[in-house]
Amino acid sequence: MDCELIIGFEIHTELKTRTKIFCGCSTAFGSPPNTQVCPVCLGLPGSLPVLNRQALEFGIRTAIALECEIPERTAMDRKNYYYPDLPKNYQISQQYACLGRGGHIDIALPDGSTKRIRINNIHLEEDAGKLMHAEEPGSNHSVVDLNRAGTPLIEIVTEPDLRSLEEAQAFMQTMRSLLRCIDVSDCKMQEGSLRFEANISVRPRGSETLGPKVEIKNLNSTKTVLRCIEHEFARQSEMLETGERVLQETRLWDDVREQTVAMRSKEVANDYRYFPEPDLVPIRIPVAWREEVRAALPELPAVRRERFIREHGLPEYDAGILTIDRALADYFEAVVAGCGQPKLASNWIMTSVLSHLNERGIDIDEFRVPAAALAQLIGLIDEGVINSKIAKTVFEEMVATGEDPRRIVEAKGLMQITDTGAIEELVDRVIASNAEVAEQYRSGKDKAKGRLVGQVMKASRGKANPQLVNQLIDERLRG
Repeated sequence: MDCELIIGFEIHTELKTRTKIFCGCSTAFGSPPNTQVCPVCLGLPGSLPVLNRQALEFGIRTAIALECEIPERTAMDRKNYYYPDLPKNYQISQQYACLGRGGHIDIALPDGSTKRIRINNIHLEEDAGKLMHAEEPGSNHSVVDLNRAGTPLIEIVTEPDLRSLEEAQAFMQTMRSLLRCIDVSDCKMQEGSLRFEANISVRPRGSETLGPKVEIKNLNSTKTVLRCIEHEFARQSEMLETGERVLQETRLWDDVREQTVAMRSKEVANDYRYFPEPDLVPIRIPVAWREEVRAALPELPAVRRERFIREHGLPEYDAGILTIDRALADYFEAVVAGCGQPKLASNWIMTSVLSHLNERGIDIDEFRVPAAALAQLIGLIDEGVINSKIAKTVFEEMVATGEDPRRIVEAKGLMQITDTGAIEELVDRVIASNAEVAEQYRSGKDKAKGRLVGQVMKASRGKANPQLVNQLIDERLRG
């Protein structure tokens, strides 16, 4: 059976407020278990919540960035369910008057096209705690850490508009980029501050009817999300082919066995017995406040990408990579401001800089080479002080020591040899000691030239001007 994959997402984003959504407890990550709690987030009798204004504003900022319709009045609701990491036995969330509805986000696909993914709603809520399961052989107990309980979240629910792994990957990357750009979350999936829960269904290709929706939890990285979607598509497709009924349920991803396992039947809104939160009054969001938040938004990634293409003449691919992260885009523009060479700046950042960041698992904010120093290095190449090969050596030294590139070049004697007489001597010596290769090039075998150039560069310890070397070899052997 030819099956079609249908994907929607529920994105849970922890907001980067200093305190929790309804109390003054810290939201700092990594503290000892159950040390960042109080009667409010523990759900003790008689405690009353007070809404964190910053969390609400972050939610409004996100709704505006996703072009949602924002109501003038919103309110909190109680979502009732029991789970060991939910100390109150209910979660304060939103169901009836969400912060935003009907927005969208555009994703760029590998073939150069774009696709619009609709946003069903965005709402504000509190996070639950964290269950930790004993891993010792024979242990059958779990413990709970409530430090995370009450951390402010926004949940973004998409429509089921995604149809492939490529689209899912582009969506996750684009959404993370947007949330980091507007500075509402650090989006560290490894710390749980960004969680993509996939809703997956499968139907015969050509059918207009959606199949039963399976929600997958416990996905802690984009790679895990993609592996899970691939597995679930195969599982549901096989069930359809054999006539087995796919159940609407919530499943967990088992990272060891690389498969999903049933958790519980999928609840609907009625199962949660939503009702208006009696301890919090409704909230007005005046137009003036919305416009104030809108005016404070930074340039969004999609707009910045188009500007990089238009103003800096970058290819779409380069512009897409450089605008994935706001800090990286800022770094690029600072380098360009210092050297005036957009494409060279892009090349260095996309190869040497990103390679260094990825190897060490760090962000551009932690990179040891300031934008002004990288701009100076590019300037040294442009001035002919060093060539590209030597520049890589200088870059490695800059990363290791934090030293200024010009100082490194002078201290290590790495200036490019541009003296024609000195290079002529090296070229003549190489041609004489590689007579057979020289004759091959003279007779029309162009590949032989590379061997001669390589020998000259080796003899000069990489400091000879490559363009001059090429020119002199041509003059000697092809006149």
